[in-house]
Amino acid sequence: MALNRRALLRTGMGLGAAAAVGVGSPAFADSGAVPGLVRKARAAYAYGSTPVEHLRRTRRLLIDNDNLLGPRHAVAAVRDHIQVIQELRRDAKGADRRDLMELQTQYGEFLSWLYQDLGNPQAASYWLDRAMQWSHTVGDNDLTTYVMARKAQLAGDTADLVDVVDLAEAAQRMARPRSRLAAVARTYEAHGHALRGDADESERAIDDVRNALDGAAADPTPWGVWLNASYVEVHRAQGLEALGKHDQAADAFGAAIRLMPDGYHRDRGVYMARQAVALAGARAPEQAAALGMHALSVAEDTGSGRITNELVRLDKALIPWQREPAVAEFLATFDSTLFHETETEV
Repeated sequence: MALNRRALLRTGMGLGAAAAVGVGSPAFADSGAVPGLVRKARAAYAYGSTPVEHLRRTRRLLIDNDNLLGPRHAVAAVRDHIQVIQELRRDAKGADRRDLMELQTQYGEFLSWLYQDLGNPQAASYWLDRAMQWSHTVGDNDLTTYVMARKAQLAGDTADLVDVVDLAEAAQRMARPRSRLAAVARTYEAHGHALRGDADESERAIDDVRNALDGAAADPTPWGVWLNASYVEVHRAQGLEALGKHDQAADAFGAAIRLMPDGYHRDRGVYMARQAVALAGARAPEQAAALGMHALSVAEDTGSGRITNELVRLDKALIPWQREPAVAEFLATFDSTLFHETETEV
Protein backbone atom coordinates (compact mmCIF):
# COMPACT_ATOMS: atom_id res chain seq x y z
CA MET A 1 0.00 0.00 0.00
CA ALA A 2 1.46 3.35 -1.01
CA LEU A 3 2.13 5.76 1.84
CA ASN A 4 -0.02 8.89 1.56
CA ARG A 5 2.70 11.16 2.82
CA ARG A 6 0.62 14.31 2.53
CA ALA A 7 -2.13 12.78 4.66
CA LEU A 8 0.43 11.82 7.31
CA LEU A 9 1.96 15.27 7.28
CA ARG A 10 -1.40 17.02 7.49
CA THR A 11 -2.41 14.95 10.51
CA GLY A 12 0.76 15.89 12.36
CA MET A 13 2.74 12.69 11.78
CA GLY A 14 5.24 14.20 9.37
CA LEU A 15 7.63 15.44 12.01
CA GLY A 16 8.72 11.99 13.04
CA ALA A 17 7.20 9.63 10.50
CA ALA A 18 7.09 10.82 6.91
CA ALA A 19 10.32 12.80 7.11
CA ALA A 20 12.08 9.85 8.74
CA VAL A 21 11.26 7.31 6.02
CA GLY A 22 14.45 5.50 5.06
CA VAL A 23 16.48 7.03 7.88
CA GLY A 24 16.57 4.02 10.17
CA SER A 25 16.43 3.63 13.93
CA PRO A 26 18.65 5.49 16.41
CA ALA A 27 20.73 2.35 16.96
CA PHE A 28 23.77 1.66 14.81
CA ALA A 29 23.34 -0.08 11.49
CA ASP A 30 26.23 -1.95 9.90
CA SER A 31 27.08 -0.01 6.76
CA GLY A 32 30.19 -2.07 6.02
CA ALA A 33 32.28 1.10 5.80
CA VAL A 34 33.55 1.21 9.39
CA PRO A 35 36.61 -1.12 9.11
CA GLY A 36 37.93 0.90 6.18
CA LEU A 37 37.34 4.17 8.01
CA VAL A 38 39.20 2.82 11.05
CA ARG A 39 42.18 1.91 8.87
CA LYS A 40 42.10 5.35 7.28
CA ALA A 41 42.07 7.08 10.67
CA ARG A 42 44.99 4.98 11.92
CA ALA A 43 46.92 5.69 8.71
CA ALA A 44 46.97 9.40 9.63
CA TYR A 45 50.31 8.79 11.37
CA ALA A 46 51.87 8.13 7.96
CA TYR A 47 50.93 11.67 6.91
CA GLY A 48 52.36 13.39 9.97
CA SER A 49 48.97 13.62 11.64
CA THR A 50 47.03 11.61 14.25
CA PRO A 51 43.68 9.81 14.24
CA VAL A 52 42.23 12.51 16.51
CA GLU A 53 43.31 15.30 14.13
CA HIS A 54 41.97 13.33 11.16
CA LEU A 55 38.60 12.90 12.86
CA ARG A 56 38.44 16.57 13.81
CA ARG A 57 39.04 17.60 10.20
CA THR A 58 36.45 15.08 9.01
CA ARG A 59 33.85 16.51 11.39
CA ARG A 60 34.49 20.05 10.11
CA LEU A 61 34.07 18.85 6.52
CA LEU A 62 30.83 17.07 7.40
CA ILE A 63 29.51 20.22 9.08
CA ASP A 64 30.31 22.26 5.96
CA ASN A 65 28.62 19.60 3.83
CA ASP A 66 25.51 19.77 6.02
CA ASN A 67 25.36 23.57 5.82
CA LEU A 68 25.41 23.42 2.05
CA LEU A 69 23.61 20.17 1.15
CA GLY A 70 21.52 19.22 4.17
CA PRO A 71 21.42 16.14 6.40
CA ARG A 72 20.81 13.33 3.93
CA HIS A 73 24.39 13.45 2.69
CA ALA A 74 25.98 13.48 6.16
CA VAL A 75 23.95 11.32 8.52
CA ALA A 76 25.33 7.91 7.54
CA ALA A 77 28.92 9.18 7.59
CA VAL A 78 28.50 10.66 11.06
CA ARG A 79 27.00 7.43 12.40
CA ASP A 80 29.89 5.47 10.92
CA HIS A 81 32.47 7.79 12.45
CA ILE A 82 31.00 7.39 15.94
CA GLN A 83 31.64 3.66 15.53
CA VAL A 84 35.15 4.43 14.30
CA ILE A 85 35.84 6.48 17.43
CA GLN A 86 34.52 3.72 19.68
CA GLU A 87 36.80 1.24 17.94
CA LEU A 88 39.84 3.50 18.38
CA ARG A 89 39.02 4.01 22.05
CA ARG A 90 39.57 0.31 22.72
CA ASP A 91 43.35 0.70 22.56
CA ALA A 92 43.75 4.42 23.32
CA LYS A 93 45.29 5.65 26.58
CA GLY A 94 45.72 8.90 28.48
CA ALA A 95 45.09 12.14 26.62
CA ASP A 96 44.26 10.31 23.38
CA ARG A 97 41.45 8.41 25.09
CA ARG A 98 40.00 11.63 26.53
CA ASP A 99 40.29 13.42 23.17
CA LEU A 100 38.47 10.56 21.47
CA MET A 101 35.71 10.68 24.08
CA GLU A 102 35.35 14.41 23.47
CA LEU A 103 35.11 13.78 19.74
CA GLN A 104 32.54 11.05 20.30
CA THR A 105 30.43 13.55 22.23
CA GLN A 106 30.77 16.13 19.46
CA TYR A 107 29.85 13.63 16.76
CA GLY A 108 26.88 12.47 18.85
CA GLU A 109 25.58 16.02 19.22
CA PHE A 110 26.08 16.61 15.50
CA LEU A 111 24.18 13.42 14.67
CA SER A 112 21.30 14.61 16.84
CA TRP A 113 21.22 17.83 14.83
CA LEU A 114 21.12 15.92 11.54
CA TYR A 115 18.16 13.88 12.74
CA GLN A 116 16.48 17.04 14.01
CA ASP A 117 16.81 18.59 10.57
CA LEU A 118 15.57 15.41 8.92
CA GLY A 119 12.40 15.78 10.97
CA ASN A 120 12.99 12.87 13.35
CA PRO A 121 12.85 14.32 16.89
CA GLN A 122 12.86 10.89 18.53
CA ALA A 123 16.26 10.02 17.07
CA ALA A 124 17.49 13.58 17.72
CA SER A 125 16.55 13.28 21.38
CA TYR A 126 18.19 9.85 21.63
CA TRP A 127 21.54 11.14 20.36
CA LEU A 128 21.39 14.29 22.49
CA ASP A 129 20.89 12.08 25.54
CA ARG A 130 23.89 10.00 24.53
CA ALA A 131 25.96 13.14 23.95
CA MET A 132 24.96 14.46 27.38
CA GLN A 133 26.06 11.22 29.02
CA TRP A 134 29.35 11.16 27.13
CA SER A 135 30.07 14.84 27.84
CA HIS A 136 30.15 14.19 31.59
CA THR A 137 33.01 11.72 31.12
CA VAL A 138 35.02 14.40 29.30
CA GLY A 139 34.79 16.97 32.08
CA ASP A 140 34.39 19.95 29.73
CA ASN A 141 31.67 22.13 31.26
CA ASP A 142 31.23 24.22 28.10
CA LEU A 143 30.57 21.08 26.06
CA THR A 144 28.01 19.77 28.57
CA THR A 145 26.36 23.20 28.71
CA TYR A 146 26.14 23.32 24.94
CA VAL A 147 24.43 19.92 24.80
CA MET A 148 21.94 21.08 27.44
CA ALA A 149 21.22 24.22 25.39
CA ARG A 150 20.67 22.03 22.33
CA LYS A 151 18.11 20.03 24.31
CA ALA A 152 16.28 23.31 24.92
CA GLN A 153 16.45 24.10 21.21
CA LEU A 154 14.98 20.71 20.29
CA ALA A 155 12.20 21.22 22.84
CA GLY A 156 11.41 24.54 21.18
CA ASP A 157 11.40 23.02 17.70
CA THR A 158 8.90 20.39 18.85
CA ALA A 159 6.81 22.95 20.80
CA ASP A 160 7.39 21.13 24.08
CA LEU A 161 5.74 23.67 26.38
CA VAL A 162 6.59 21.68 29.50
CA ASP A 163 10.38 21.45 29.13
CA VAL A 164 11.58 24.19 26.79
CA VAL A 165 12.00 27.02 29.32
CA ASP A 166 13.26 24.74 32.10
CA LEU A 167 15.96 23.26 29.86
CA ALA A 168 17.05 26.71 28.68
CA GLU A 169 17.25 27.99 32.24
CA ALA A 170 19.22 24.91 33.28
CA ALA A 171 21.74 25.58 30.52
CA GLN A 172 22.10 29.18 31.71
CA ARG A 173 22.80 28.02 35.27
CA MET A 174 25.50 25.71 33.92
CA ALA A 175 27.05 28.38 31.68
CA ARG A 176 29.81 30.75 32.69
CA PRO A 177 28.32 34.17 33.54
CA ARG A 178 28.04 36.51 30.52
CA SER A 179 29.37 33.76 28.24
CA ARG A 180 28.26 33.04 24.70
CA LEU A 181 26.60 29.82 25.82
CA ALA A 182 24.55 31.72 28.39
CA ALA A 183 23.33 33.98 25.57
CA VAL A 184 22.57 30.96 23.34
CA ALA A 185 20.46 29.40 26.09
CA ARG A 186 18.69 32.70 26.74
CA THR A 187 17.79 32.81 23.02
CA TYR A 188 16.06 29.44 23.29
CA GLU A 189 14.35 30.59 26.48
CA ALA A 190 12.90 33.55 24.54
CA HIS A 191 11.34 31.17 22.02
CA GLY A 192 10.00 29.04 24.86
CA HIS A 193 8.27 31.99 26.52
CA ALA A 194 6.64 32.90 23.21
CA LEU A 195 5.41 29.35 22.74
CA ARG A 196 3.86 29.61 26.20
CA GLY A 197 2.16 32.89 25.23
CA ASP A 198 4.31 35.19 27.39
CA ALA A 199 5.19 38.04 25.03
CA ASP A 200 6.81 40.27 27.66
CA GLU A 201 9.20 37.59 28.93
CA SER A 202 10.08 36.60 25.37
CA GLU A 203 10.91 40.16 24.33
CA ARG A 204 12.88 40.74 27.53
CA ALA A 205 15.00 37.67 26.82
CA ILE A 206 15.65 38.75 23.23
CA ASP A 207 16.73 42.20 24.43
CA ASP A 208 19.13 40.57 26.89
CA VAL A 209 20.72 38.51 24.11
CA ARG A 210 21.05 41.51 21.81
CA ASN A 211 22.83 43.42 24.58
CA ALA A 212 25.14 40.47 25.18
CA LEU A 213 26.21 39.92 21.54
CA ASP A 214 29.35 42.07 21.60
CA GLY A 215 30.68 40.43 24.72
CA ALA A 216 29.69 36.96 23.55
CA ALA A 217 31.64 37.42 20.31
CA ALA A 218 34.88 37.64 22.31
CA ASP A 219 34.23 34.40 24.21
CA PRO A 220 36.96 31.86 23.33
CA THR A 221 34.68 28.82 23.55
CA PRO A 222 34.21 27.00 20.21
CA TRP A 223 30.51 26.43 20.93
CA GLY A 224 27.74 28.59 19.57
CA VAL A 225 30.01 30.60 17.25
CA TRP A 226 27.02 31.06 14.92
CA LEU A 227 25.28 33.28 17.49
CA ASN A 228 24.92 36.64 15.73
CA ALA A 229 22.31 39.30 15.00
CA SER A 230 20.70 37.19 12.26
CA TYR A 231 20.31 34.16 14.54
CA VAL A 232 18.76 36.24 17.30
CA GLU A 233 16.38 37.89 14.82
CA VAL A 234 15.27 34.46 13.60
CA HIS A 235 14.29 33.48 17.12
CA ARG A 236 12.55 36.80 17.63
CA ALA A 237 10.61 36.11 14.44
CA GLN A 238 9.70 32.61 15.59
CA GLY A 239 8.44 34.07 18.84
CA LEU A 240 6.33 36.67 17.06
CA GLU A 241 4.80 33.98 14.85
CA ALA A 242 4.03 31.79 17.87
CA LEU A 243 2.31 34.79 19.45
CA GLY A 244 0.16 35.32 16.34
CA LYS A 245 1.89 38.55 15.29
CA HIS A 246 2.18 37.45 11.67
CA ASP A 247 3.00 40.82 10.03
CA GLN A 248 5.85 41.49 12.46
CA ALA A 249 7.10 37.92 12.18
CA ALA A 250 7.24 38.10 8.36
CA ASP A 251 9.25 41.33 8.52
CA ALA A 252 11.60 39.88 11.15
CA PHE A 253 12.23 36.72 9.12
CA GLY A 254 12.99 38.88 6.08
CA ALA A 255 15.49 40.93 8.08
CA ALA A 256 17.15 37.79 9.43
CA ILE A 257 17.51 36.29 5.96
CA ARG A 258 19.15 39.48 4.67
CA LEU A 259 21.66 39.36 7.54
CA MET A 260 22.63 35.74 6.95
CA PRO A 261 26.20 35.02 5.79
CA ASP A 262 26.83 33.00 2.65
CA GLY A 263 27.00 29.21 2.84
CA TYR A 264 23.89 28.52 4.92
CA HIS A 265 21.83 27.22 2.01
CA ARG A 266 19.62 24.86 4.02
CA ASP A 267 19.02 27.26 6.91
CA ARG A 268 18.03 30.01 4.49
CA GLY A 269 15.44 27.59 3.11
CA VAL A 270 14.08 26.94 6.61
CA TYR A 271 13.70 30.65 7.31
CA MET A 272 12.11 31.31 3.92
CA ALA A 273 9.54 28.62 4.63
CA ARG A 274 8.81 30.12 8.05
CA GLN A 275 8.50 33.59 6.53
CA ALA A 276 6.05 32.17 3.99
CA VAL A 277 3.90 30.76 6.80
CA ALA A 278 3.95 34.16 8.51
CA LEU A 279 2.94 35.88 5.26
CA ALA A 280 0.03 33.49 4.88
CA GLY A 281 -1.01 34.34 8.43
CA ALA A 282 -0.77 38.01 7.49
CA ARG A 283 -3.13 37.35 4.54
CA ALA A 284 -0.52 37.87 1.83
CA PRO A 285 -1.05 34.58 -0.05
CA GLU A 286 0.71 35.41 -3.32
CA GLN A 287 3.91 36.45 -1.53
CA ALA A 288 3.64 33.39 0.70
CA ALA A 289 3.25 31.04 -2.26
CA ALA A 290 6.17 32.58 -4.16
CA LEU A 291 8.46 32.26 -1.15
CA GLY A 292 7.17 28.74 -0.53
CA MET A 293 8.27 27.75 -4.03
CA HIS A 294 11.83 28.90 -3.29
CA ALA A 295 11.86 27.03 0.02
CA LEU A 296 10.51 23.90 -1.69
CA SER A 297 13.48 23.92 -4.07
CA VAL A 298 15.86 23.97 -1.09
CA ALA A 299 13.90 21.16 0.58
CA GLU A 300 14.29 19.03 -2.54
CA ASP A 301 18.03 19.76 -2.70
CA THR A 302 18.77 19.07 0.95
CA GLY A 303 16.13 16.67 2.24
CA SER A 304 15.51 18.96 5.20
CA GLY A 305 12.50 17.76 7.17
CA ARG A 306 12.38 21.09 8.97
CA ILE A 307 11.64 22.83 5.66
CA THR A 308 9.07 20.20 4.69
CA ASN A 309 7.27 20.54 8.00
CA GLU A 310 7.04 24.32 7.57
CA LEU A 311 5.74 23.85 4.03
CA VAL A 312 3.05 21.53 5.37
CA ARG A 313 1.92 24.39 7.60
CA LEU A 314 1.98 26.68 4.57
CA ASP A 315 0.00 24.15 2.54
CA LYS A 316 -2.77 24.24 5.16
CA ALA A 317 -2.66 28.01 5.60
CA LEU A 318 -3.06 28.67 1.86
CA ILE A 319 -6.21 26.57 1.38
CA PRO A 320 -8.57 29.60 1.53
CA TRP A 321 -6.77 31.07 -1.51
CA GLN A 322 -6.27 27.85 -3.46
CA ARG A 323 -7.96 29.26 -6.59
CA GLU A 324 -5.42 32.08 -6.96
CA PRO A 325 -2.86 31.19 -9.65
CA ALA A 326 0.32 31.56 -7.55
CA VAL A 327 -1.21 29.59 -4.70
CA ALA A 328 -2.55 26.88 -7.00
CA GLU A 329 0.91 26.50 -8.53
CA PHE A 330 2.55 26.06 -5.13
CA LEU A 331 -0.07 23.55 -3.95
CA ALA A 332 0.24 21.50 -7.13
CA THR A 333 4.04 21.53 -7.02
CA PHE A 334 4.05 20.56 -3.36
CA ASP A 335 1.66 17.69 -4.10
CA SER A 336 3.90 16.53 -6.94
CA THR A 337 7.00 16.67 -4.77
CA LEU A 338 5.44 14.64 -1.97
CA PHE A 339 4.14 12.08 -4.46
CA HIS A 340 7.60 11.77 -6.04
CA GLU A 341 9.25 11.23 -2.64
CA THR A 342 6.66 8.61 -1.74
CA GLU A 343 7.30 6.73 -4.99
CA THR A 344 11.09 6.76 -4.53
CA GLU A 345 11.22 5.94 -0.80
CA VAL A 346 8.39 3.50 -0.11
